[in-house]
Amino acid sequence: MNRVLLGVRGEPTPEGMERILSALRRLPGVAEAQAVGPAQIQVEYDPQALTVMDLIRTVREQGFLAGML
Repeated sequence: MNRVLLGVRGEPTPEGMERILSALRRLPGVAEAQAVGPAQIQVEYDPQALTVMDLIRTVREQGFLAGML
């Protein structure tokens, strides 16, 4: 398992952050996704199943810009 810290542009509302976390947790290969700051998410994922770009794409699909920190 790998871990990555993602930054979400701006500060999503609590509802927006929960929507992002739920979408990430639904991905096959994600073991854990948790908010570690107002606009930061730590994701533990299987690099055999997903790439960091897959995670960022999932955040973007929820309407937010994201990048690796």
